[in-house]
Amino acid sequence: MSDTKDKCAAAREMMVARQLIPRGITDPRVLSAFRRVPRHRFVGGQLNHSAYEDHPLPIGEGQTISQPYMVACMTQCLQLAGGERVLEIGTGSGYQAAILAECAREVYTVERVPALAKKAEAILGELGYTNVRFLTADGTEGWPEHAPYEGIIVTAGAPQIPKPLVEQLTPGGRLVIPVGGGWSQELMVVRREGDAVTEEPVCGCVFVPLVGKFGWKEDRR
Repeated sequence: MSDTKDKCAAAREMMVARQLIPRGITDPRVLSAFRRVPRHRFVGGQLNHSAYEDHPLPIGEGQTISQPYMVACMTQCLQLAGGERVLEIGTGSGYQAAILAECAREVYTVERVPALAKKAEAILGELGYTNVRFLTADGTEGWPEHAPYEGIIVTAGAPQIPKPLVEQLTPGGRLVIPVGGGWSQELMVVRREGDAVTEEPVCGCVFVPLVGKFGWKEDRR
């Protein structure tokens, strides 16, 4: 068991050294989270050997666990200092929620697929994360009950920026979201300053579609 644990720790360190730092991930809080969170726990047993490789992996229900670099990039874009309340749209495997839980005070995560939500909650519970709250619902509507949030992260591609998510940001808050078509998107950082909203493109990306009232009406892939 200790040998397996040591190998996984070494794989995480290699992931950070080869995939993240050379691509500009410099936030020490983010890098520390990637060294701690056991990514292999969030993928299926048959894919454990690929857990730390530089690409997304299927997790069932037509969804994926994102490439490590993309998870790191999106998290770094939030510029978390540790005391924030963060909303995640698209729990998926639960890996992004775990990374956020290492970097922020509170994480609220919404997933529309009940089977994925249940599995992610179980894994995060087994790993001892007590600062993550779960909801099975239409993520495009956010989670108004616990708003506002200093950061919101969306792990699926939207046709446009959902208005409810912008409205649930604190002044100065950041929304990180892929926006575009069903096959490719642009990762955007949306900032709210009073009544003003700014949008900044970060990089191209490919995510599964964000389905819901303020997203795609159906999977458009």
